Amino acid sequence: QVQLVESGGGSVQAGGSLRLSCAVSGSTESYACMAWFRQGRGKEREGIAAKYTGFSRADYVDSVKGRFTVTQDNAKNTLYLQMNNLKPEDTATYYCAAAELFTGCATVAVLTADRYPYWGQGTQVTVSS
Repeated sequence: QVQLVESGGGSVQAGGSLRLSCAVSGSTESYACMAWFRQGRGKEREGIAAKYTGFSRADYVDSVKGRFTVTQDNAKNTLYLQMNNLKPEDTATYYCAAAELFTGCATVAVLTADRYPYWGQGTQVTVSS
């Protein structure tokens, strides 16, 4: 069993920054694949970053590439999402998700919510113009 607890959301003005945290507990094999998703009001849940915990780099969708960075601290069992140059369209509830290893999980090419059985509770990010 894997538990994910997110924190770090809040309200910022456009151009500002936030760092989200996702504390992970459970079997290491159960969260070899990690991802960040977001869901705006009235919108579908969107995958924005995918990371295989064995790689140092994550993969990102175009809308956040160059602005968002995923890092992990193995000592703290925590995944981070650093968000810079935030825009109003980034306003959403952000979720981290985890899964056992599957082919392609290091890329956003197969980043769909149904591949991830473990989810955090979500944290709200609001960006004002």
